[in-house]
Amino acid sequence: IKQEKLLWMLKEIKIKLPWVNRVGTYANAKSLKRKSLKELEALNRYGLGIIYMGVESGDDETLQHVNKKATSLDLIEQGIKVRKAGIKLSVTVLLGLAGIEKSLIHARKTGEVLSQMNPNYIGALTLMLVPGTLLHDEFKNRKFVLPDQQQMLLELHEMIRFTELNQGLFLANHASNYLPIRARLPRDKDKILGVLKQAIDGNIKLKPEWLRA
Repeated sequence: IKQEKLLWMLKEIKIKLPWVNRVGTYANAKSLKRKSLKELEALNRYGLGIIYMGVESGDDETLQHVNKKATSLDLIEQGIKVRKAGIKLSVTVLLGLAGIEKSLIHARKTGEVLSQMNPNYIGALTLMLVPGTLLHDEFKNRKFVLPDQQQMLLELHEMIRFTELNQGLFLANHASNYLPIRARLPRDKDKILGVLKQAIDGNIKLKPEWLRA
């Protein structure tokens, strides 16, 4: 959508829906590249309060493999631009996306990318393979090995360990996750790493497969 139309839409929302106090949108690195910092600042002034952006991974090989069409540098640059424009940034990452072979590399590099973006919110989801997709086909042909419960938790532990935020909320409470967590970083970092360590050691009950979605 062109900038002029977006500004018009935001003005109309303010006039016709005065009870709406925040407007959000989904975006990716490609669409954000089309917007200058000044254009994003203008959208923010007219009520755009938050942008939801899929990061998925900070590992370039993983991003290329799943056809993300963005590099880790693209994601960092566009995420920083959103924050500079005064718009809140909420990003999602996918546990298990790199398979078991690159699990910890995916975790560490994703944590490093998140640290540079410094988003307001991070949502971690756990990969659930969908029939008809490339990863599902690779899984059936044993070319892609999905991490098990404990390995997913270890990946999450490593991702949080490598994530340094000024102030942000890290959530892993999606229905796909084995262990729902909510942590305010950096305040709760040591505490949540301890909880994950207990779960990895088998001292905390995890969500059964039939409850995941």
